[in-house]
Amino acid sequence: MLTREVYIMRVIAGDFKGRQLKSVPTHKTRPTTDKVKEAVFHGIGPFFEGGDVLDLFAGSGGLGIEALSRGADSCVFVDQQHKAIQTIYENIKTLDIEDRSEVFRTDANRAIKAAGKRGLTFNYIFLDPPYKKFSYKELMEALLNHGLVADGAKIVCEHDARENIPEEVGHLKRIKTDHYGSNIGVSIFE
Repeated sequence: MLTREVYIMRVIAGDFKGRQLKSVPTHKTRPTTDKVKEAVFHGIGPFFEGGDVLDLFAGSGGLGIEALSRGADSCVFVDQQHKAIQTIYENIKTLDIEDRSEVFRTDANRAIKAAGKRGLTFNYIFLDPPYKKFSYKELMEALLNHGLVADGAKIVCEHDARENIPEEVGHLKRIKTDHYGSNIGVSIFE
């Protein structure tokens, strides 16, 4: 019988510091470790005075929830896995942040198009797709083409450390890339 390793997640800083989050009970998601999460938020914040967040490939919603805890106004969570969506709903209900959250079960490209039709823009965008299954260049081009990137926005890409990440996409420039262990890379665009 196969058992799934349980990963205990928590909010690192802000209003919900120390609160535990549920992880998605499947092998199809890869939670962002606390070490990587801390580094990501030091790279883009670490705290915010408002702003809207898009957590694409949200998994358990950990990155978007961390941004809300650190002062972001709202977050749109997107994932196409049923169990991920259930987990996001449980986590936002536990923290009583339903009024600051929208959750959609769909694929990334449909979500980008739908958000564009609604005229939404985001100050912080988290891209953490399954490694080597999506082109970050194409994802960022779609975000730009649909008008989702607010002026001065930061886009965080979590990727395989060996993956070749572009220096720039449209007007977005890579301002930082760090590696954590042998397989995790994080690139920040602005």
